[in-house]
Amino acid sequence: MTSLRQRMIEDLRLRNYAERTVETYVMRVAAFARHFGRPPDRLGPEEIRRYQLHLLERKASWAVFNQTVCALRFFYGVTLNRKRAVEQIPFPRQEKKLPVVLSREEVLLLLGTLENIKHRTILSAIYACGLRLSEALHLQVSDIDSRRMAVRIRRGKGGKDRYLPLPATLLRQLRCYWRHCRPPQWLFPGKQEGSPLTHSSVQRVCRRILEQIRVIDGQLREREKSHPHEGG
Repeated sequence: MTSLRQRMIEDLRLRNYAERTVETYVMRVAAFARHFGRPPDRLGPEEIRRYQLHLLERKASWAVFNQTVCALRFFYGVTLNRKRAVEQIPFPRQEKKLPVVLSREEVLLLLGTLENIKHRTILSAIYACGLRLSEALHLQVSDIDSRRMAVRIRRGKGGKDRYLPLPATLLRQLRCYWRHCRPPQWLFPGKQEGSPLTHSSVQRVCRRILEQIRVIDGQLREREKSHPHEGG
């Protein structure tokens, strides 16, 4: 790890940024430097502008574009203390789109495709309690309070703890999962001993089941075209 990267990590942690945000910001600055083949402290506003155009040409998502801007503004403004460079990094304007909201039947279909009880349970918890992925990944067994029917969220957005209602249906599912897996500390442990599941592992599961649902939906649409009057 370079001293510059280490300093940026320390600057982020001193300001109480979440570990996931620290990882993302460092990754975005590293990608920026790698694109030009030079250390980021030897790059400036002109390279930043060219890199933003590069992201647009690649049709990078708004999330990636925004993360990159935030990471570079932090790196140049805080770690390098180059305030003038920061002033020349514009924030992107987010397109306002209505979120895609799945029906209850679609959610049940999505969860029903999962054979892995751990994956099915963590996605059920996210849906039932409205959790962010990072919050669900860092749940501990002790955070499930069946007596008060509450779920404790440690260091959620903004580093704040809070309690959420625990639905009875989710509690039954969690008890079934616990009897099957017996997690010692993390409610959803990962492959590495003593660590929770990773973001990427859950995201891969979501992509896989969404692809399965698209295939099933496509088959149903083709069937409806071939048999338009089937089923009355």
